[in-house]
Amino acid sequence: MNFVKRAAFSLGARRGKTSLLLGILLVVCTLLLGGFLLRDTTTRQEAEAQRRIGVDVTVRGAKLTSHAVDTLGSSPVVQRYNPVLRGVSKPPGLPLVTSNLPKPGRPEGDSDRGQDGLAVNGIRDSGMLLDFSTGRSTIVAGRGLTSQDNARKVVLVSRRLAAKNHLKVGGTVPLASPDGRHTDSFTVAGVYEDSRQDPPQWVAPSELSANQVYAPAAALSALGFGTRPDEAVFKIRSPEQARQLHTEAARLLGTDGFRFDINDKAYRDQVLPLQRVGTFTTALVWLITLSGAVILTLIVTMTIRDRRDELGMLLALGEKKWKLIGQHTVEVAAVLLPALALAALAGQSLAHHAGTMLLVREQHSVTAGQNPADQNPTVSDIRMDIGDLGKVAAIGLGIALVATAVPGIGILRLHPRSILTDTE
Repeated sequence: MNFVKRAAFSLGARRGKTSLLLGILLVVCTLLLGGFLLRDTTTRQEAEAQRRIGVDVTVRGAKLTSHAVDTLGSSPVVQRYNPVLRGVSKPPGLPLVTSNLPKPGRPEGDSDRGQDGLAVNGIRDSGMLLDFSTGRSTIVAGRGLTSQDNARKVVLVSRRLAAKNHLKVGGTVPLASPDGRHTDSFTVAGVYEDSRQDPPQWVAPSELSANQVYAPAAALSALGFGTRPDEAVFKIRSPEQARQLHTEAARLLGTDGFRFDINDKAYRDQVLPLQRVGTFTTALVWLITLSGAVILTLIVTMTIRDRRDELGMLLALGEKKWKLIGQHTVEVAAVLLPALALAALAGQSLAHHAGTMLLVREQHSVTAGQNPADQNPTVSDIRMDIGDLGKVAAIGLGIALVATAVPGIGILRLHPRSILTDTE
């Protein structure tokens, strides 16, 4: 009888130990598959979070010019950038949104309302502004401003200012130069709504969020607002890339001619927990592999010791030693197949629940002190393909080989007569 048939009969005759072996292999395969799925998923989510969130770097300085901003923006580490040019415009004939409270020091009704102007902001990409990226301001009509609007005379106005002046998307609004000598018409590209409430005390119209107007920086420069942005915001993938951007900024602006601020809070809140879960999962896969090999080696060793008489008789009958090792390997490999099939059913669910719990723990440690109601982390988009099953099958087969070869070497070094007469 060949060793493959003997392996089949042996598994059927020893149902208890076969079930024990199946249970252990099922646990090992399920944990391995869950670990691989979780690691691959966190890697994908980390890459997506880096692309979507990134890190904001704000550069300020007297030497900061539009040309310097464009040069830094062309750096390979920069995904998007946004120069911010601020000023006040007092266009004639454009009523402003004003505070309903009296101006301090003046009788009510004599508050000099309307004497201030619009707060104009020259930008490149409205989506990079903090108010819009956090959802505090949202586009309710039309569209936001993008780099495609670079030199176009278009503006983004608030809903309250648009309502006060009966402005709609496609309409025009006048903007004046800082000295008031020049006026130009800008087309309304979009209308936004700001969720912030007005201050509880009187403020000048230009300080009200309703009077914030956004236009392309190049168009405002042409109107006379200058070519030196107040600041520039650059979005990069990770904090590690900030050092390279800082080096380039120092080369352009001088070592002490600028201020370099890194805002990586959103990155730390969402990307770092994913990185920690991925690192933990990688270590867990190695631990499971080693533990599984050790446990199976011990079980196979005990099984072989219980079958010493069988081994002795087979060797006495002239059976090759490698066939005996092959028989035990086939037995473990045969049990591995149903264990792998069952693990495929449970691994995906295990990866989802375990990953979510780990991510909650890691994100809680990163965002300690914040409102937990604002955090709803989850590991989603878990995909299982034939490659994942192949890796688990390969590791399982490797464990089976180690678990049978290591104890088999010690037994098969003995003479058949020694095996039959040794009672240890």
